[in-house]
Amino acid sequence: MTSPHRLPDPHPLPLPLPQPLPYPPAPREHRQDKLHGHLVEDPYRWLEDPQSEGTRQWAAAQRELCDRVLGGLPGRAALRGRLTELLGTGSVSAPVWRGRRQFFTRRLPGQERAVLLTVEPGGAERVLLDPMRLDPAGDTTLDAWHPDQEGNRLAYKISRGGTEESLLHVLDVATGVLLEGPIPRARHSAVAWLPGGSAYYYVRRLPEPEGEEDSGGPGRRRVYLHRVGTDPESEDVVVFGEGLPDSNDYGILVSRDGRWLSVGASRGTENRSDLWLGDLSAGTPEAPRFQPVQVGVDADTGLYMWRDGRAYLFTDRDAPRSRLCVASPADLEYASWRDLIPEDPEAVLTDFAILDGPELDRPRLLAGWTRHAAGEVTVHDLETGERLGTVPTRGVGSLGGLYERPEGGHEAWFSYTDGTSPGSVLRYDARHGTTGLWASAPGMVAVPKVKSSQIAYRSTDGTTVRMLLVEPLHRTGPRPAILFGYGGFGSSQVPAYDPSVLAWVEAGGVYAVAHLRGGGEEGEEWHRAGMRENKQQVFDDFHRAAEALIAGGWTTADRLGIHGGSNGGLLVGAALTQRPELYRAVVCEAPLLDMVRYERFGLGRLWSAEYGSAQDPGELGWLLGYSPYHHVREAVEYPAVLFTVSENDARVDPMHARKMCAALQHATGGRAPILLRSEAEAGHKGRSTSRAAALAADTLAFLAWQTGLALP
Repeated sequence: MTSPHRLPDPHPLPLPLPQPLPYPPAPREHRQDKLHGHLVEDPYRWLEDPQSEGTRQWAAAQRELCDRVLGGLPGRAALRGRLTELLGTGSVSAPVWRGRRQFFTRRLPGQERAVLLTVEPGGAERVLLDPMRLDPAGDTTLDAWHPDQEGNRLAYKISRGGTEESLLHVLDVATGVLLEGPIPRARHSAVAWLPGGSAYYYVRRLPEPEGEEDSGGPGRRRVYLHRVGTDPESEDVVVFGEGLPDSNDYGILVSRDGRWLSVGASRGTENRSDLWLGDLSAGTPEAPRFQPVQVGVDADTGLYMWRDGRAYLFTDRDAPRSRLCVASPADLEYASWRDLIPEDPEAVLTDFAILDGPELDRPRLLAGWTRHAAGEVTVHDLETGERLGTVPTRGVGSLGGLYERPEGGHEAWFSYTDGTSPGSVLRYDARHGTTGLWASAPGMVAVPKVKSSQIAYRSTDGTTVRMLLVEPLHRTGPRPAILFGYGGFGSSQVPAYDPSVLAWVEAGGVYAVAHLRGGGEEGEEWHRAGMRENKQQVFDDFHRAAEALIAGGWTTADRLGIHGGSNGGLLVGAALTQRPELYRAVVCEAPLLDMVRYERFGLGRLWSAEYGSAQDPGELGWLLGYSPYHHVREAVEYPAVLFTVSENDARVDPMHARKMCAALQHATGGRAPILLRSEAEAGHKGRSTSRAAALAADTLAFLAWQTGLALP
């Protein structure tokens, strides 16, 4: 009789390794901090300094050990090849129309990075920006691009080596000639063009005081007016932000007629925004007359001025799943907002588009939704909001964006993907209510046939949580499995084409994605149920997801690996310290792990709204309650762990993984592999295709090795 805790078919045992593993020495310092009455141990504080000789030697030795172990894993090279094949579908984005030109990105099979193209009024297609031409090494990322209203000029931002420290440039679209740039300190800056293309608003950090080096960090931002061709340092005008908190970041939009400038201010990752509307006709571009729309309110609201003279307000104010309101710009008091698309009790409103071309009998409003993480689009009357129907799509998957022509029309474009469908772009024609294919992924790939489903389970407090499952068509019995989660910042995990998932399932494994609290799958209440003092609930949801996979016969505890990155790295770090017996292996990618000192590094000081702050006595208690680094104990049988970090990660500092790796290596004494994979000239996101394939191959090969999945 086969034990329910063992796979019924043969599987490879973990590779023989020296016992114990020869981990690089990491001295433990007797270091204690007394914080609000708590004695906090921190024996690896010295690993926070990446430039110290001790850290450099330790990190180099860890890199050598990790390369040696991963290099010997069976099937790793073939897996990387298969992932490269599956990435060979390439990608294509929905078109952005400006005047008679359209702009979109496309990555062809074999290309390392997507390129930005334009299509001329006559139909000729032309490459505008190719990151590989800018940097043949592949380390330059096109961070963002913003054509002007007429489609004649393009503002774009690039950064190098994964730093995300963007430099802003402007080029002439017709000739490709660079008109200006680089303008520094424009990281994550919005750009909003005035009509005519001679000037734009953008967001930039103030220069550092004389004699101080630019830290490249967040904060000290202002909204500037810049006229193309002038010196940004001496001639740009601060339009907004003086006298407001230096921690503010700003979103900006200019109406098509150039009369209105809307400015939204947010602090860090708070799901709330202050909002103002500036009237340029009552002032000047340098000094619009601003009126407050929403200030000091715990809600996130965006304001869009349309050609019909109405203000459209996309908001979660008194509507955790969001709604769309309209109001007159002459009266933007909250009491005057009128629901156009009211909150849905089950679906989350994500986007909208307006179609008001002369070919239509009446203007239409399209509303984008996610219902339990799956996308849909509904059609409404623009004046009343009355629902008229739905937009046909290709199946149960994810829909990305709704793009219309700014000058009006009867068409809208949006992207579609699901677990086995590479991203394509669909075109909706409101005249006939039909949807057709505008562009498919440019590469043809043999995609494995898999079975996808969504299951529900009960968490610790009785709440229903959903989980997406992808498995082989004819699975029999428990299989090696990966459970992935994120659970933070209102970010939703939605169905999508993922080569890592397909390669794992093709080899016979099961892949699960849990829609944990802290995410946005069920709206803002779902997010807030997993943040700050509620963060432990996210980890409980995750543990229950693992238990549901085991109870349902998909896997067993000794065949279950978990994977998470960034905030998801915190998730799996907490999971392995809280329930080590529940998991066989862990991939902890770009993680947050020292929650006492996270605010001191990277962008950490922006995240206290999500986690709480160690500077607050009560909130420090929350953080110490789960901080993975502070919960590593000796004589505990921890699962195998692979930490992956990028040396230029400007968001989550690699010190988290360094300290946690040292702590676990000390606690386990080499009994289970604890490895640290570090990558140079890479950041938190934006990898080239070959780098993405290499990272995915290493993580999957490690998990296959530990969970017993036989790779081809």
